[in-house]
Amino acid sequence: MERLFAFLLLLIPGLMATLGIKYIRDTMFNELQWPFPLLWVQAFSGFIMVILGIAFIGGFIYHRDKKRQRVKKRRLSR
Repeated sequence: MERLFAFLLLLIPGLMATLGIKYIRDTMFNELQWPFPLLWVQAFSGFIMVILGIAFIGGFIYHRDKKRQRVKKRRLSR
């Protein structure tokens, strides 16, 4: 059950990032989608959706690896 929940938790941001890429692509071809009044609003929303989706998935993986002690501590060398 935990794996199913984790899969669904990652599926939603993945779909959001995919939809963001679609909005950016549609903006490049001058195709305005329904919820957006202007092309630049559509492009900006798509960009934000891609960034948030990738950041959530990356944070999820980082948190999981940190919990399982697979992340090495970084040392600043000066």
